[in-house]
Amino acid sequence: MSARGAMGMALLLALCGGCNNYLPLEKPADWLPQASPRPTTEKPTGSLAPPPTAGPVESIIITNKLDPALLQAPTNFFTLGPGDRVDIQLLGDPASKATTMVAPDGKLYYDLLPGIDVWGLTLSQARGLIQHEYARYMRSPPQVSIALREVASKRIWILGRVQAPGIYPITGAMTLLEAISLAGGPLSLTSYQDQDAAGIGEELADLQRSFVVRNGHLLPVDFQKLMTDGDASQNIYLQPDDFIYMPTAAARDVYVLGAVTQPRLVPYHSGMTVAGALAGAYGALPEAYLTHVTVLRGSLSHPQVTILNLKQTLRGQTNDVAVHPGDIVYVPLSPYRYINRYIDVILNTFVSSVAINEGTRLVGQPQTGGAGVFIPLGSGIQVIPPASVPPIH
Repeated sequence: MSARGAMGMALLLALCGGCNNYLPLEKPADWLPQASPRPTTEKPTGSLAPPPTAGPVESIIITNKLDPALLQAPTNFFTLGPGDRVDIQLLGDPASKATTMVAPDGKLYYDLLPGIDVWGLTLSQARGLIQHEYARYMRSPPQVSIALREVASKRIWILGRVQAPGIYPITGAMTLLEAISLAGGPLSLTSYQDQDAAGIGEELADLQRSFVVRNGHLLPVDFQKLMTDGDASQNIYLQPDDFIYMPTAAARDVYVLGAVTQPRLVPYHSGMTVAGALAGAYGALPEAYLTHVTVLRGSLSHPQVTILNLKQTLRGQTNDVAVHPGDIVYVPLSPYRYINRYIDVILNTFVSSVAINEGTRLVGQPQTGGAGVFIPLGSGIQVIPPASVPPIH
């Protein structure tokens, strides 16, 4: 199987590492319909219009911080894995030079040696193991040279509005800015000969909604500070399988997730409300917990969060809440005791959904060469086809 063909099995090792760095609120969820917002020095990036009765709606701004450990360069050496290609040679014997690949079982097959398990070994360790194995067949084991030719086992995903979206190898310490540079940087109007085709302002990537996923969890990187302000405190070091996504700034959709009939992007129209957005996802499930329906707006690193009691809205007791393009509307299946954990669930659901959709789209593109990735056994990653639209009665 070609390296690019492996992309058919590949997808979303990106769903990468987690953090629970959201500002904790000590009070349980039963405060949500009644309490006043937590004091904050930040101003909302956009205001959700509250109904006349403040009871069923509360709006706060969540601030999360990066773990300082994310800014430390990794000290571990590169280790071999399936798909990596290496050059091996017995010193003093030019005819012995060969390029071989670490097989899917993690073994190297070279010369008269049986399969040697090198999965997880550094190059130095692999060389020592090969020399040790040769000692079984030769009175004087030869000196072995081994060099890395191509990396396929350790990749990062860089998708969205960048010059060259794709999957890139990572062999050592790499920062987020270095990775974005590998992909040519964010798209801008300078990338287009016909500016009318872009249809928006100078920057085509939405920095507020850009994100990094690690092990299925959102890392709280503020792309606006990193790319616009040059804030080095946001320039984290990446790990293999990290997923970087920079969405388009021209998006005109609302994300409806959680306990709804069909979680999906709902096209925005002027005057859309939370109830209208839910209707676009064919309504909430019968077991949905409608008293804690949540709208997230603005930057993923410090979103404005509005929680409303949709039951009262549907009964006509309060006005509905307007939504804006790019908002995330989330319907829970159960109440959440602490707001920071609840927002954590919403954001991780959002970024994982986007990563799966974008990864599936990349895998489905025509295979025109280049390298792919594979899904290791036990990763738990599945590609699920989109559900058919339920009939409208």
